[in-house]
Amino acid sequence: MQELTIRQPDDWHLHLRDGDMLACVLPDTARRFGRAIVMPNLKPPVRTTADASAYRERILAVRPAGSCFEPLMTLYLTDNTQPDEILRAQASGFVHAVKYYPAGATTHSDAGLTDIVRGDNVFAAMQDCGMPLLIHGEVTDPAVDVFDREAVFIQRHLIPLMQRFPRLRIVLEHITTRQAVEFITHGPENLAATITPHHLLYNRNALFRGGLRPHHYCLPVLKREEHRQALVLAATSGNPRFFLGTDSAPHPRQDKESACGCAGIYSAHAAVELYAEAFESAGALDRLEDFASRFGAEFYRLPLNRNELTLVRQPRSVPDIWPDERGPLVPLRAGELLQWQIRD
Repeated sequence: MQELTIRQPDDWHLHLRDGDMLACVLPDTARRFGRAIVMPNLKPPVRTTADASAYRERILAVRPAGSCFEPLMTLYLTDNTQPDEILRAQASGFVHAVKYYPAGATTHSDAGLTDIVRGDNVFAAMQDCGMPLLIHGEVTDPAVDVFDREAVFIQRHLIPLMQRFPRLRIVLEHITTRQAVEFITHGPENLAATITPHHLLYNRNALFRGGLRPHHYCLPVLKREEHRQALVLAATSGNPRFFLGTDSAPHPRQDKESACGCAGIYSAHAAVELYAEAFESAGALDRLEDFASRFGAEFYRLPLNRNELTLVRQPRSVPDIWPDERGPLVPLRAGELLQWQIRD
């Protein structure tokens, strides 16, 4: 296949940051996606509906001219979040989910819940109004191996949460393990998961190929090959509870290449192209549209996009620094070839 046209995709897990970085990275997402669920882990976090409204306006202010990209806002769940804030968010029309970070689990998560049961009053309100809960599913217990934190989270926290709130709509974000795939596959219809392009394309060997590779460091970390293969099977299965979420997370080069490098991979510059490579490798390009453009919108109860996006098979080299004129980011596949391009 030399050309593939699909309904315009959506990104159901995206970090846009703020300020100069926001202006730097937004054009890459707006070129590919109709909408995106925007993560709230700014400094300070997006805690309230008013915070989300202000952040949304900052995003729209730097949206490229002529673009119809729509940011779908989220709230950051803290120990102090109250149920009435959920009702305000639901009524706003622009807040579409609430994000749960275990405190200390990842970038800018220090304000997250210190104990998941402290959110029970909020979860009850979310269950009643149908607001989805987006979960960074890793335990922070230092006794648990970093490669096991997702699987332990499912057993220790997610299963009890679902027992307490069986109708709560949940997205387990950026899943990385065979155990997560199996749990979603056998779970109820109100449980779904997003899968990133980097977890489809790479296993943990990519962290150490030719030396320590900080630009392949993310949280949750890349896992063994058996887990990558399970993710590919899930993404290409046609199961509507697995859908696209890039978790594209930009950091300046100096923050990645430091003594304590930040977790996050910048993939927005080629997100759809990278998913196409993963699906093509699995012999499943015909299933990319549902994964990228249909299943997520249906789970979030939103209409499908009407526009289309066309991919053409035309190799191109990714610059070492991206984008050259706007910021010092090292993108995924820096200095390497991509097999697909977006046709303007």
